[in-house]
Amino acid sequence: MRTAEMMESYPAEINLDRQLLARTVDAVIACAQACTACADACLSEEMVAELRKCIRTDLDCADICEATARVLSRHTGYDANITRAQLQACIQACRACGDECEAHAGMHEHCRICAEACRACEQACTELLAAIA
Repeated sequence: MRTAEMMESYPAEINLDRQLLARTVDAVIACAQACTACADACLSEEMVAELRKCIRTDLDCADICEATARVLSRHTGYDANITRAQLQACIQACRACGDECEAHAGMHEHCRICAEACRACEQACTELLAAIA
């Protein structure tokens, strides 16, 4: 990814550690991809009806992660309150999705992988939130 390179090339002041910011953007993008792929894999399982909540949680998490990546990538006219709220939403979505996917991880490898991506994203967002606060 070119996230760190783009953060370093930003011409104006950024009030956050650019490397931490880049790592967080990479984590939320990776999580969005894992959640999207997990939802699709769940739809291919024989027991798809039992995975409805997982699919819904995956898709919600993916959408929130994608929005978070976009918010974190914009710095002109930066509003820390919006960034904090978005990070909090992302942390909650990743926690819920990680918990749901962990419940299916013993049976579905895609859920195990997704749960790991959610935990990594939750941690990255928590670290960035702490740096903003």
